[in-house]
Amino acid sequence: MAALNRQTNETIRVQRCHGKIAIEEAVDSPFFNALATDPPAPLIAKFEGAVPFSKDFLTHVQKRSSDIQLRLESMDQTGISYAVVSLTSPGIQGVADASKAIEWAKKTNDHVYDAYVKAYPDRFGFFACVPMQDPKAAAAELERAVTQLGAKGVLINGFSNINSNDMDEIQYLDHPGCEPFWEMLAKLDVPLYIHPRNPPVSQQRLYWDYPNLAQASYGFGVETAGHALRIMCSGILDRYPNVQIILGHCAEALPFLIHRIDHRMVIATQGSCGPHKQNMMYYLQNNFHATCAGVRRESTLRNTIEEMGEGKVMFSVDYPYESNEDAADWFDGLQMNENSRRAIASENAKRLLKIR
Repeated sequence: MAALNRQTNETIRVQRCHGKIAIEEAVDSPFFNALATDPPAPLIAKFEGAVPFSKDFLTHVQKRSSDIQLRLESMDQTGISYAVVSLTSPGIQGVADASKAIEWAKKTNDHVYDAYVKAYPDRFGFFACVPMQDPKAAAAELERAVTQLGAKGVLINGFSNINSNDMDEIQYLDHPGCEPFWEMLAKLDVPLYIHPRNPPVSQQRLYWDYPNLAQASYGFGVETAGHALRIMCSGILDRYPNVQIILGHCAEALPFLIHRIDHRMVIATQGSCGPHKQNMMYYLQNNFHATCAGVRRESTLRNTIEEMGEGKVMFSVDYPYESNEDAADWFDGLQMNENSRRAIASENAKRLLKIR
C-alpha cells in the first residue's frame, strides 16, 4: 500500500495543476494575539487549557503562519500561484473593546498589505479585517482597505464579542446595528468571507467532555452554518441582493442540509423564520460561494458542486492549519474534466475577487 501511495503521489506531482488560487489562508497580527480573545477568556467550556492541540502542532502552525518565505516555497511546490491571506480566528472579532478593535484592525490591515501585497503583488492579495464591535467604524475601515489598500473583500471570524466585562455577550452579523457594514459591502461590491470560530462558551453544553468537537472537527461548521442561516433569514440579502458571501469547508455542510431546512420551514409558524422573501436554497445558490478548504473527499466536493453550481466553488487550503501539499495532491489527483478543474482552481476566484 505504501508503494502504491508513493506511485500515486509521484503521478500527481507530474500532473500538477498550476495556477491555483487559495483564499482561506491565515496570518497572525504583530499587534495582538489573534488566536485568543481580548481580554483573555476560555474558548472551550470545561476545558483547562487554550486549545486541545499538541504543542508540536501549534509550534508548527505558528512557524508556517509567520514565515512568508516558507509559505511561498510551499506555494511554488504545489502549484499555488496566488493566495488571499486573512487574519486568523477569532482575530478582531475576539477583541471586546471597540476602541482597541478599531485600532488593531487598521494596524493589522496596514501590516498585511505591507508584508504581503506590497512586497509580493503577484503572489498575494488580502481580505480586510474590520471591527464589527462598531459597525460604522467597520464600514469606514472596509472602504479604506478596499479603495486605498486594494483588499479583495473582507473576512469576519463569526460573531463579535462586544462587552469586555462579559465575553458571553456577542453580536452576529444579522443584528440591526450592522446595517452600515452591509450597506458599505454592497456599495463596494466585494465579497464577505465568514470564517469559523468556536461557538460561544455559554452555548457549548453539547461539547462538554469532548473539547475537540467544539473546534474545527465539528463545532466550527455548525456555528458558521447557523450564522449563514441567520443572515439568510434576516432579509439582509433581499435588501442587498448583490452581496456575495463565501463559506469554507464546502459551505459548512449547508449543501447537504439546505433541502431539509427549506422543507421544514414550509410548515413553520408565521414569523418564526424571519422576514426573508426567498427560500434558503435560493440564497445559497445566488448569494453564496464555497471553498474546499480542509476538505479531502471527492463525494463531498461533488455534492457541493451539484447543489451550488460549478461556478460557485473554489479551491483553498486553510494554510497554515492545513498542508498545501496535502490539499494540492488531493485536488490535482481528482478525476475531473479539465475545464471544471481550472474553473475551481482559479477562474471562479478570479471572477469573484476581480483578480487579474
